Amino acid sequence: MVKNNIIKKILRIILGLGMLYIGVGHLTFSRIEFQAQVPMWLAKEKNLIDFVVITSGIIEILLGVLMSWGGKFKANIGFALAIFYILIFPGNISQYINEIDAFGLNTPNKRLTRLLFQPLLIIWALWSTEGLHFFKKVKNSVK
Repeated sequence: MVKNNIIKKILRIILGLGMLYIGVGHLTFSRIEFQAQVPMWLAKEKNLIDFVVITSGIIEILLGVLMSWGGKFKANIGFALAIFYILIFPGNISQYINEIDAFGLNTPNKRLTRLLFQPLLIIWALWSTEGLHFFKKVKNSVK
């Protein structure tokens, strides 16, 4: 059990640091590539597209810091991150459908592979934080 908890903690921190890095990328070195992923049905104007990228970057930085930190609310944060992954999934679908080359994903197979990894990120966020237990607790309290 202790070994399992250490593995979860390490994987939670890795995921958090990854989110922090990606969030900084939204605001700096990968901003143009992230703008290309914003679905056209969500934002047609350049300023709105940039707003979506900046906002999601800030959210990713915040979630990354909180995931890395842990603490007593880590299950809540893991659940929030899983929801965030679901909310950004349309951008990945848009990249696949519209054949947008970004982040080295320059073939249909590479873009499809990325789509298949999204559920793994959701599971990773929930498993490494006990976020699924948080979801069950919320679900039971609504009944």
